[in-house]
Amino acid sequence: MSIRLRIASLWLPDFILKKNLDIVAKNTIEGLDNVLKEYASEKLEEIISKDEVLKGKIEERRSIMANAHNRRVKTLIRELGYGDAIEFGRRAMFKVGYQLGKDARRRLGIGNSFQDLESAAKIMYKILGIEFKIENKDGNIIMVVNRCALSKYYSPEACMVLSAADEGVVRGLNEKMSIRFKERITEGASECRACINEVKS
Repeated sequence: MSIRLRIASLWLPDFILKKNLDIVAKNTIEGLDNVLKEYASEKLEEIISKDEVLKGKIEERRSIMANAHNRRVKTLIRELGYGDAIEFGRRAMFKVGYQLGKDARRRLGIGNSFQDLESAAKIMYKILGIEFKIENKDGNIIMVVNRCALSKYYSPEACMVLSAADEGVVRGLNEKMSIRFKERITEGASECRACINEVKS
């Protein structure tokens, strides 16, 4: 584990959490805006709110970001239909997450070990107010999210779309690993559960 990754694992001051949340919000909102520009450009202006500037404490900023996501996903579903909106939204969010993961890998000096991946994911999830544990059940690696600050704001559809960003982040952190969510709190589950697997070449 690199020194930078170790330090970030032990100490993340509030101003760094806010700065990184702003980066996540900017990139994910722009990613959804790009989908809207391509498929529903005339609707973009009406959903952009003056209240979307992230401000205040970290929890307020998470709320502003999540509500911005909700509005965009809702508009995509209305304009494209459920199936296409989810597919195009998830595809865009995976790309955004992948780049965020690659940037974090470079910045923090993340290696190829599973320990580095887990430590880096915990850092990035702390920014979002998410806590998880890893379970190994008969050789199957499961990530269990027992607390998600965003789940009280997200619609089930927005959560489904934005979870693709998480999946992209993991791939960006480690090209040999993938993650896929199977259960979500926003859909009524008590915990989010995701399978972590090695990417087959």
